[in-house]
Amino acid sequence: MSQLHVICRIGDSEYAIPADEVFQMENFTVATPVPGAPSYVTGLIQVRQKIIPVLDARKRFGLPEIPVTGESRVVVLKLSERLVGLVVDSAREVQNISPEIFKAPPEIIARQSEGFVKAVANFKERIIMLLDTLKIVGEEFEHAK
Repeated sequence: MSQLHVICRIGDSEYAIPADEVFQMENFTVATPVPGAPSYVTGLIQVRQKIIPVLDARKRFGLPEIPVTGESRVVVLKLSERLVGLVVDSAREVQNISPEIFKAPPEIIARQSEGFVKAVANFKERIIMLLDTLKIVGEEFEHAK
């Protein structure tokens, strides 16, 4: 059985996020900075009357910073009862992808990606990496109440 995934681009790579983890997608312009936050935390934004933290996927992945463009998106993730935004270079595509085509990432990828990549798939002649959103957000977020 296929599962819906939001396909986003970060740098030169394409990543999948299960659609059931996505609350919504927003254009991204600016976030309110938070003093003392980790460098990959862009700041806070308001979505549907809620204040949510926003993480920069490029910084989290150790990629060089680029200016925000008209293609930049905040993918608002719903993890348990919490919302958190993930700024990506673009996210305009939703695809049905069968879980069976995702395979464990090669050992070197698993190590180098710090566990951010759960699996990889050859999908329509493209390499798509399945993101571990809880790992990207960080364990401190996962355990926060």
